[in-house]
Amino acid sequence: MIGKITQEEIERILSDARSKGVQFVDLEFVDILGMPKMCEITVERLEDVLTGGTWFDGSSIEGFARIAESDMFLVPDASTWAALPWTGNRTARIICDVYVDEKTPFQGDPRNVLKRQLKKAEEKGFEYKVGPELEFFIFKGNGDGISNAQVHDDAGYFDLATRDAAFELRQEMVPALEKMGMKIERSHHEVAQGQHEIDFTYGNALPIADAVLTYKTTVKTLSKKYGLYASFMPKPIYGINGSGMHVHQSLWRGDKNLFYDKSNSYWLSSTALHFIAGVMKHARALSAITNPTVNSYKRLVPGYEAPVYICWGRINRSALIRIPRNLAGKEKGTRIECRFPDPSCNPYLAFAAMLAAGLDGIEKKLEPPQPVEERVYGYEEEKRKTLGIGTLPSSLEEASREFEADKVLTDAMGSHVTERLLTIQKKDWDGYRTQVTQWERDRYFGVL
Repeated sequence: MIGKITQEEIERILSDARSKGVQFVDLEFVDILGMPKMCEITVERLEDVLTGGTWFDGSSIEGFARIAESDMFLVPDASTWAALPWTGNRTARIICDVYVDEKTPFQGDPRNVLKRQLKKAEEKGFEYKVGPELEFFIFKGNGDGISNAQVHDDAGYFDLATRDAAFELRQEMVPALEKMGMKIERSHHEVAQGQHEIDFTYGNALPIADAVLTYKTTVKTLSKKYGLYASFMPKPIYGINGSGMHVHQSLWRGDKNLFYDKSNSYWLSSTALHFIAGVMKHARALSAITNPTVNSYKRLVPGYEAPVYICWGRINRSALIRIPRNLAGKEKGTRIECRFPDPSCNPYLAFAAMLAAGLDGIEKKLEPPQPVEERVYGYEEEKRKTLGIGTLPSSLEEASREFEADKVLTDAMGSHVTERLLTIQKKDWDGYRTQVTQWERDRYFGVL
């Protein structure tokens, strides 16, 4: 038997497929950029694939194999089986790990990258838990282009259904996500016009990374059903807030939250403080993975609630890392919130990279600077320097250089992912920097 699927799990999946009338099964995986990919089989082939996996051609998948080594192998993960509600359960999906043959995991599979870091953490006695908050925009139209796209409404933060035009759409998204195994905490309109958020529960990083893919696919699919387009682009519109993917995280051992210490005014243990210091140390390099697009750096500018300065605090929402308030003695709620990632990232790589940075802080017993509880946006540059407050990169090019020079992160990603990711980002940056934009035409054409 390939992988770790037991006969009991196979019978469970086959029984569920029969009871729901599933006819087709999407075998899903993810490329280096975090784009979901799939090949489809009929339900008659399901048992064979669950038992023995299946081959596919990986030569044209972004960042995967070269033409000369194109044959690759999919190994389903039984825990990810789910019927797709919007198909009337006619189609189901199961997320797969990518192998180079029947026995060897592919080093360039983002899921495998995260698994390697989780294993490293496990060997140190840690379980890594995360809770991402993904924001997205809904536009009128089908997404053919942004130039004429209009946001779906003019509502604002937590507005009622009287202004929130996507209220009923979110009410369809939430039960669809729940039917696919996700536990939803809340949904609401976000700060910007046409911007929304659906929050789901905290958990182990691997199933939560899978949930991010489920979330994106569901939001996009159900928006399309109503002639709308959902975008996870970090900054689709100039002059209003962009979309972030704040990631709450902590380390556990069994039922014990290792980030909690009641003797500290922030309720943070030395383990948590070392972890924070590690993330801050590697923040500039991390941004190439957590904010991997040219557009990501249009969001990371002062004035729109996105963090720019490398500092931490509790009430400071301009900080890179925030410590959410927690009731005294409630150790399970103790966590840190990394506020710089955005939803364009590959969640498997982003979680793996932040974990690697945090573990480096723990291993080296790094200490974070003093927390900053003021709005850093108002600080003069000289004051920031005095306080040792650095800044995130201002462009993808700058972030890529930082990542390439960071051995902790390149080791965590592995040579295959590092090489391919840097190649993709260089190509994107070169394509962007050589464009003649409308801003340049408006600014210079009539006066030069």
